[in-house]
Amino acid sequence: MARVWRCTGLRWSAQGPVLMWDGGRRSPLSWGKRVAFGVAEGGVRGCVGARGHPCPVRAVVPGRSAGARCEECARLDRAHSVAADGIADDPRPYRVYLAWFGPGLVKVGITAVERGTARLLEQGAVCFSWLGTGPLMAARRTEELLRAALGVPDRIPYAEKRAVRAALPEGEAERAAETAELHARAVALTGWPETLVREPFRAVDHVHAFGLAGAPPAVAEVSELVAGAAVDGELLAAAGPDLHLVTARGVVVLDTRLMRGWELVPVTADGGEGTPRLPPPLPLRQLRGEGRRLQDGLF
Repeated sequence: MARVWRCTGLRWSAQGPVLMWDGGRRSPLSWGKRVAFGVAEGGVRGCVGARGHPCPVRAVVPGRSAGARCEECARLDRAHSVAADGIADDPRPYRVYLAWFGPGLVKVGITAVERGTARLLEQGAVCFSWLGTGPLMAARRTEELLRAALGVPDRIPYAEKRAVRAALPEGEAERAAETAELHARAVALTGWPETLVREPFRAVDHVHAFGLAGAPPAVAEVSELVAGAAVDGELLAAAGPDLHLVTARGVVVLDTRLMRGWELVPVTADGGEGTPRLPPPLPLRQLRGEGRRLQDGLF
């Protein structure tokens, strides 16, 4: 019987994207690498729990849930997060940033200084600039000020980020233009907390880090994994939690958050043990864009 693996998510290191597994195993990913796995026959997707603890009721969660948590575990996990203001006394310094994901998609956010650019890579930010550095609550107040004054959100759905990746300008200066304009408006505002030190505009571009330079656009995204199905493709690019895979049906985006909670098995080049002979097609959702056609399945 094939060994079963459980994915805990995609992480970004200085060397690039890394798939993480229960037990601490890491699978570094590189462009051109084959990404192949099957979903165990007859399996169900289980809640991944909260804050490192297993789900007390071992709940089954929907295949399309990006969080892979039941309602109670999701509530507990969010209650202790900086994003939900669940931690107000964190002594670490924080940075405020402007992140650009594509034409017309800019957000403001905060991240701990010690995390460097990891938060921006995890979100799939194509270009970003720091705005200021200071204590957590000063950073949070600045984030709220800029959100209201500039009319930019603090969250952007991943579906919208994927939709604009095919329309990225070719030049770094063009990709930085919207961020530069908003940065100038931001630093000119009054009302910034005194404890937050403003930072000059310095654009950081992730197109090459993501492998998106010259990459053909994706035609669709996997909407969920299903028991008995298989994924098999060549890694073309990655942005945030998304893997852009070259498949027999074109370039398809796999959100690695959909892998969490499933029992996964290896797939060999010839279909091998642990993979069904006639795997059902994975549900796909068409990505917005001219001339794109929705495929009826991956394999």
